Parts: sequence; structure tokens; C-alpha cells
Amino acid sequence: MKDFFTGMSSLEQTYWIIALVGSAVFLVIFLLTFIAGGDSDMEADASDFEADDGGVGFQFFTFKNVVAFFTIFGWSGITCIDNGLSTSITLIISIIAGLAMMVLTSLLFYWMYKLAESGTLKIQNAVGIIGEVYLPIGAERSKMGKVQIKVQGSLRELEAITDDIEELKTGSMVKVTEVVSSEILLVEKLSK
Repeated sequence: MKDFFTGMSSLEQTYWIIALVGSAVFLVIFLLTFIAGGDSDMEADASDFEADDGGVGFQFFTFKNVVAFFTIFGWSGITCIDNGLSTSITLIISIIAGLAMMVLTSLLFYWMYKLAESGTLKIQNAVGIIGEVYLPIGAERSKMGKVQIKVQGSLRELEAITDDIEELKTGSMVKVTEVVSSEILLVEKLSK
């Protein structure tokens, strides 16, 4: 390796070191993300770099983005030096290329985040849905029962009450009219 760096200027050596280290770390992240199923440990360690965006998913200063910056920064700098560009032009081009890579990486993970389905039930989505009584529901909110409804693409059993004057028996068809609390639905019997 010493022979490899012998004829290089200190700027070129710096770019090579940055490019090689950045590429090695990038390869490890790539393997962890796509083969081992994720890099949750790295994300936890890099939380200091992440901007708090309220959970939207677009984060510019993450560990992955910093690694992407240095990897592209190093390789574009090497390419500029090999093509005989001046030091200032090489620095400008490599910084712009690194920042562009950070933006592209941020956008890629933002779009992946937007495509991912959370699976968390948003109970407000149940309003207006028709379902079936699973466990009898007492008249005029006297006894809580359960209904089976399809919310967000999956069949769920949720607790329910009714304002109807008679008990809703198992198998009755009902419609969700309101969300009473975070886990209780108000339903009414469907008239035939």
C-alpha cells in the first residue's frame, strides 16, 4: 500500500483515503441494510446527526448521508485530479458532488419511508365502515361488546358501544358512526 501512495501529492492521498474509507463503510451499511435486514444499531448511534423533522421521514444529516457524502467526495476528487483540474476546482466539484449525493440519498430514503405502510391502526379510519357484531353490545351504552370490521385493509375486532334502544346481538350488521375514545367505537344497527 505504501508503494501505491508514494508518487501522489498529499491532496491526492487525502482523497484516496477518504474514498477508500467511505467506500468500505458504505459497503458495510449496504450489506447490513439489504442482507441482514437493517442497520438499526447504526441509526441509533447516529441519532445525534439527525434533524428532528416531526417524523416526516426526510432527514439530511444522517449517518448514511454523511458516508454517501464522503464516498462521492473522495471518488469525484480523485477523478478531478486524474483529469488535471486545479485544487480549487477539484474541491468545488467534489463538495458539490458530495452534497448532491446527500440530497439524493435523503430523497431516496424519504420516498422509501413514504412507501412503507405503517400498520398502525388509525381508529378514525373506522368511521363509516360497516361491520358485524362479534360480542353482543348492550342497549344505550349499558354493556360494551365487540365488532369485526375491515379497517386499513385488515379485519379487526374492536370494542364498541351503541345508543340503540335494544341490544345488538352477535351477527347483527352495524355501521360505525363515531369514535368515542382511542379504542371504543360507537355503532348503530343497519336498518334493512
